[in-house]
Amino acid sequence: MPTRPRRQSDAAARPSAKGMARQHIVFAVLLPLAFLGLVCPGVVRADAGAAHYMRGLRAKLEYCTDCHGSSGRGYRGFYVMPRLAGQTPEYIENQLRAFLEGTRQSHTGMIMSRVHGIGPAMRSALADRFADLNPRPYGRAPGRLAERGKQIYEEGIPDANVPACSVCHGPEAEGQGPNPRLAGQLYAYTIEALANWDRERGGAAHSKVMQPIAQSLSRSEMEAVAAYLSTLN
Repeated sequence: MPTRPRRQSDAAARPSAKGMARQHIVFAVLLPLAFLGLVCPGVVRADAGAAHYMRGLRAKLEYCTDCHGSSGRGYRGFYVMPRLAGQTPEYIENQLRAFLEGTRQSHTGMIMSRVHGIGPAMRSALADRFADLNPRPYGRAPGRLAERGKQIYEEGIPDANVPACSVCHGPEAEGQGPNPRLAGQLYAYTIEALANWDRERGGAAHSKVMQPIAQSLSRSEMEAVAAYLSTLN
């Protein structure tokens, strides 16, 4: 005679207290995520967009620091790269835009191809990042020139119709708005920038004010101003 299958007891059929607790945890975690994805897909897309933006910002920063240094201090080598640390955000944004529009040329002859992938928001983020940095300047300029450079910076050269640099760049050369910070800039870079102003920056409207000034400075005067600025922090 066939035997009847045994029925599980009520206690055995019910899930254990530990199993119930585990289910509650799973529902507590997954339910809000499911709700977020189904009811608020825009939030998920926004998070993904923010992550993509941050990856792009890190990539652009890495590209910049390859030449300008991880602290934005600049680079003293075969090609002299300017200090960006502490620079005014508006000035950095203007220069990136000038490279993009072709109104400024690179003094190294490098093709600034990466600039074409930088939109306004990214330019602003990069500018703010470098503005927050303040490493010690390289210095290493001829000390004997600094005193004469300080005089030119603070008083100008009236006989050559050269105004005091401090009028636009501030008494401590920290810059303001579109007028760049000059304090701590590399000695060799400042000389090259002044000597090649027409060729590299002559097309940018906001740079035209410097054209007659750069043209009026002799090489020795450029070197003196550059030496003084390189000592400031």
